[in-house]
Amino acid sequence: MPDETPDADPADRPAGAGDEESRAGDDPTGGATPTTADERARSERRADGSPDPDPDADPDADASADSGADPADAADVPEDVRKYARFKKMDGARYERANDFLRERTYITAREWAIARLCSDFRTETGVEMTKIGENLPELVPFMEDTYTPQAVNQARAAFEEKVRKAGATFLYGAMCDFFTAEQLDDVMYESTEVAKFLLEVEGVDLSVEEELEAEERISSVMREVREASAELREEEGSGVESESESESESSDADADADADSGA
Repeated sequence: MPDETPDADPADRPAGAGDEESRAGDDPTGGATPTTADERARSERRADGSPDPDPDADPDADASADSGADPADAADVPEDVRKYARFKKMDGARYERANDFLRERTYITAREWAIARLCSDFRTETGVEMTKIGENLPELVPFMEDTYTPQAVNQARAAFEEKVRKAGATFLYGAMCDFFTAEQLDDVMYESTEVAKFLLEVEGVDLSVEEELEAEERISSVMREVREASAELREEEGSGVESESESESESSDADADADADSGA
């Protein structure tokens, strides 16, 4: 009995059921079925026109290129650097903005601020780890974009120290020379303390209210001692000047008397 079943419509056939033969002529492999996973992948790449991978290429290098990160660099980052979180509140901030803020309120730059903090945190028994700080600077501080040599780190550290010393001398002179009244000096101390606390908070230091009050009281106590000591010093200097003037006056009178006696 003849088979009266009509031929199936090509559109109704499962996908690929009748396409293998038509694709065989276009397949660079000649339509042969790949026998291994590598061969099947190679066949698909050839069908798409993609080049075969370099057999000598490093697969890890391809992975790093896809992720956009250098695994060698990631592996070289020390653990304490990866865990460092002082400046996380500055994520996304630009150097110029941080620098402008500091220059308006202090004598230091953003570079000197960041490196001074890092030198404090990465200090060992043998000294500051300047190489580690410089090589990992962008990892440690979000707004620092370039790495530094140990010499550049040391220069920024030295610049910070010099500016602090000069600012301290300037402040103490202003406090000791009686230029400021006690109330004005308290205002100066309050403003300075607020800026310093803000920088510490940006660095991630969590100061409690009790700690803030204790710090302010200690600073006020020290400044009271400075004012008292400077007042005593000025009084002693004033007394010395008066005594010197009196001695000079007495010496002049004695010389005049001696001249008078000799003339007689």
